[in-house]
Amino acid sequence: MTDALNPLLQRLQPYPFERLRALTAGITPNPALRPINLGIGEPRHPTPEVLKRALHAAIDDPAGGLAAYPATAGTPALRQACADWLQRRYGIEVDPARQILPTLGSREALFALAQVVIDPRAFASADEPVVVCPNPFYQIYEGAALLAGATPWFAPSDPARNFAVDWDRVPDAVWARTRLVYACSPGNPTGAVMPLSEWQRLFELSDRHGFVIASDECYSEIYFRDEPPLGALQAAAALGRHDFRRLIMLTSLSKRSNAPGLRSGFVAGDADIIRAFTLYRTYHGSAMSLAVQAASAAAWADESHVQDNRARYRAKFERVTPLLAQVMDVRLPDAGFYLWARVPERFGGTSGGSDTDFARALFAQYNVTVLPGSYLARDWQGSNPGAGRIRMALVADADECLEAASRIVRFIQG
Repeated sequence: MTDALNPLLQRLQPYPFERLRALTAGITPNPALRPINLGIGEPRHPTPEVLKRALHAAIDDPAGGLAAYPATAGTPALRQACADWLQRRYGIEVDPARQILPTLGSREALFALAQVVIDPRAFASADEPVVVCPNPFYQIYEGAALLAGATPWFAPSDPARNFAVDWDRVPDAVWARTRLVYACSPGNPTGAVMPLSEWQRLFELSDRHGFVIASDECYSEIYFRDEPPLGALQAAAALGRHDFRRLIMLTSLSKRSNAPGLRSGFVAGDADIIRAFTLYRTYHGSAMSLAVQAASAAAWADESHVQDNRARYRAKFERVTPLLAQVMDVRLPDAGFYLWARVPERFGGTSGGSDTDFARALFAQYNVTVLPGSYLARDWQGSNPGAGRIRMALVADADECLEAASRIVRFIQG
């Protein structure tokens, strides 16, 4: 039976949370302490009322709701709401009919995009297509590349610059085979934001080698500096690239609006890629329900709940980060809701602290779950850039996050 399955599935690696479950299997954590999970980045702030009201109203709408098949391209109202948000947020103009496509969140769109832009005819040649990814990274990038038949290539990162990708260290021979580049800004897990100069360099490489850029921007609305993060389309417009050639940005309501279960987002950019992506999704069956589209349009049109959400995160990080900084190498990120902390050296490991030993012992002794950084990166060119670090998602309420931080301090202090 297995001979009939797609052999590319065998190239997929276990997902980070599957590895985390295996790491802590058989452990009975301290029963005196309630469990606190900082491992998974699932927003837990309240979903905004404006979104819930619109969803409820749309479900009961006899003209749409759940009683009609939705179009893959989405309703004009939703595409316009997305275009209006791009104009307010980034000051850019896009054609809602040609340059925007609603998606079921950003995760499935990140995956599906690789199937659209990678040419299967290249598999028969010596120049097997390459997908360049950051390292550390979101594992969907790797899976999308592998199941499209391409080879993932992990670009070197610079720990001194908060693990920013060093695009200049990717060899020309790799760029010559590259069909797609995944960029993530603000980054997961580091929270680093790409400046205009880095976007300019990536655009120059795209012009030279002809690859598509997929900009994952799902953390763009949770930031801690006065200036909001620069977006890919915004950077392109600033550099005179108003047609957004070979560029697609992807975003969602999951983090911005605390609605991960809504599975709603959109992509925007190069009109030719959007047209091809729409065709692919028509056959793939990825249309968003009309009720979800109505709720999504309401969410994209409202900024008050986003400002409240951002304030909640800022308040948490302002309290938790200094507490952990007493015992760990950790700092406030540019954006996102993760802390990317170095494990103290006394926790095993051959060079610095062992992130897996740390996570396992913390879970056993203090019933706090964190994600080993090595699970978010790949061994590449002799090292794993996530080794010796942990990712902590501050998604719970402030009291729970502070309690987790206090336990981590006690754990490290021994």
